[in-house]
Amino acid sequence: MDALANADAWIALVSLAAMEIVLGIDNIVFITILVGRLPAGQRDKVRQIGIVGALIMRLGLLFALSWMMRLTKPIFTVFDYALSGRDLIMLGGGLFLIAKATLEIHHKLEAPGEETTKATKARSVGLVIAQIMLIDIVFSLDSVITAVGMAQQLWVMVAAMVIAVGVMLLFARSIGEFVERHPSVKILALSFLLLIGVLLTAEGLGQHVSKGYVYFAMGFSLFVELLNIRRTKVAQPIQLHSRFEQPPSGA
Repeated sequence: MDALANADAWIALVSLAAMEIVLGIDNIVFITILVGRLPAGQRDKVRQIGIVGALIMRLGLLFALSWMMRLTKPIFTVFDYALSGRDLIMLGGGLFLIAKATLEIHHKLEAPGEETTKATKARSVGLVIAQIMLIDIVFSLDSVITAVGMAQQLWVMVAAMVIAVGVMLLFARSIGEFVERHPSVKILALSFLLLIGVLLTAEGLGQHVSKGYVYFAMGFSLFVELLNIRRTKVAQPIQLHSRFEQPPSGA
């Protein structure tokens, strides 16, 4: 009861929950891109599985802090740089995101016919879920490390993660539908994943770059694109048909 009455703990909970929601943007974008290539009837189920899987992964890592601490110990050295288990996970996850985002951009821009064909066929749900779980591990490491750094009480960390995942579940579908309706936003989302992949790769190689710069840049780009979408809708002229209009030739 004393822990619940502690004002500092509640401040930490609010701050950490907000941070976890921001960090969850990575997960939402990645899941949105993957489930967008599934048949419409399967998207909600796979989206929910992916987000709940992210929560299970985070809580599992949180309750295995002693194992996580061992991940920071060097395993081997390359060019005088010691690589740990965490570095390898970050490096592998970053390269995977870069490759995945690049392939998705190619399918979106260079092979529209192929994408349309694939969208009409049932893709392997298991493969999509496996990819989501794979990248959940990478994003969960960031999330748990942030939680440990911002809070001292275990219940605060757990509650913040549950709140963040609840928000993800609440808004993931609407975000996914919005992205699917606007191809330009989907390209921005893929660019966002590409940048996150670069950051994870750099972090795996010992070069830390704050995600705040990427979040600000992508947030500003999204804001500009939303204004552009709104302007396009407003500026679209209304076509009026006159009864004196000449019929098209050959009619």
